[in-house]
Amino acid sequence: VFRLELPEPDVVWAGNRTVLRNFDEYPKLLRRDPDKILLYLAKELGSSANIANEKAFFIGKWEHEVFRSLIQSYVKEYVICPNCGSPDTKVEKIKRLTFLVCEACGARSSIKGKFV
Repeated sequence: VFRLELPEPDVVWAGNRTVLRNFDEYPKLLRRDPDKILLYLAKELGSSANIANEKAFFIGKWEHEVFRSLIQSYVKEYVICPNCGSPDTKVEKIKRLTFLVCEACGARSSIKGKFV
């Protein structure tokens, strides 16, 4: 079984905004586009968001547990291979279809959504 150690979300509040201070660690670790991860988080929170200085800013106040849960959901949906469970995957687009390709077992799974 593969283990992907996700860093704990580092969250602070600034007025009515939530700052995810270690946002930049997730795209590097997951090998995904930061804008796509931000889009996923913003949509799930029902909030607008932006990236500045490698931090993510969200309108509204959110606890770090909320981010932990959403990031785990993203990983499960868009990173982990459904066949072998490896996090070593990449995304391939072929025409209008998007596939999750596992670098460990070679499986190719179609994925839906615009967050990859």
